[in-house]
Amino acid sequence: MRVGLSLLTLVPGISGGSETYARELVRALGRVGRFDYRVFVPPIADDVDGLPVEPVPEYRASRSTGGRILAMTRASISRGSITRRFAGLDVLHFPLSIMVPPVASQAATTTILDVQHELLPQFFSRSERAYRRRVYGWSARRSRLVVTISRHAAGTLVERLGLAEDRVRPIHLGIDHEVFRPGDEARGEFLLYPARRWPHKNHAGLFDAFVELRRRYPGLELVLTSYDGPVPDGVRSVGHVDRKELVRLYRTAAALVLPSLYEGFGQPPLEAMACGCPVACANVASLPEVVGDAARLFDPSSTEEMVTAVEDVLADPDPWRRRGLERAAGFTWERTARAHDTVYEELDA
Repeated sequence: MRVGLSLLTLVPGISGGSETYARELVRALGRVGRFDYRVFVPPIADDVDGLPVEPVPEYRASRSTGGRILAMTRASISRGSITRRFAGLDVLHFPLSIMVPPVASQAATTTILDVQHELLPQFFSRSERAYRRRVYGWSARRSRLVVTISRHAAGTLVERLGLAEDRVRPIHLGIDHEVFRPGDEARGEFLLYPARRWPHKNHAGLFDAFVELRRRYPGLELVLTSYDGPVPDGVRSVGHVDRKELVRLYRTAAALVLPSLYEGFGQPPLEAMACGCPVACANVASLPEVVGDAARLFDPSSTEEMVTAVEDVLADPDPWRRRGLERAAGFTWERTARAHDTVYEELDA
């Protein structure tokens, strides 16, 4: 079977978890996949590795928001030169939430990671909400099956996009256990939160809780990655870090705290667990499904609950560390890739 993966909307360095998913899926299919794959990429993302890659210069990719919208619009209107590249494929997969260019004649699936704009509309402009509803809607309608990344996300796709349950396939993401694993570094006296400065990441709520934690534990610090805003006393923002530095932070933090108001999946708690770092985590959306009983859960809208959860983890970290290592071991990219192969088989049946 010939399977195509269209990553034309991939813009390196700005897509967060969706980029990780796309790249790691390609690598894992290269290791354990059972079919003949071809990956279509824009010229700005020709470093995708693991499977044969075909750059598509007809897709005018851009790093700016306006340029990305223009590129998708052009590809949707004048799609012939691009869709001709898909000739001969048995199955076509769009992993980045948007079917661009739209296709109708092939067995196609789109991965829609989440519909956060429907659940937390206050964090999106009116134009962005309208845009997402339009493109996610057409992507879902034109796809024979829709892949998503958690059972929670699957439920919201059924509820908000009106999809039939039997058209949705939830597949958990994985983590790279060769990278995210325990080390022999000593634990420091700091909490870690790796997240971009997006409204749903709830940095403001974390800062409120940390002020109280800092009062009770004067030596405690909070370390942030990928955050570029103002911070209270005791908070250190280290900007963007590479994976090697992120692993070091996971291995040396006293705990990971994740106060997010929404996650379609949520890889940081699993990455932390795989490195032996205890986790305090918001009890919302997909997060309880992902972390199970291996993280201390809390209501992210309650400062008091967040403080208590972090205190519990700091007071007795070893049980959380043990349960975390066991939980994280069940999430691998190879498992994710094999589940995608099952979807591709369904589409070709």
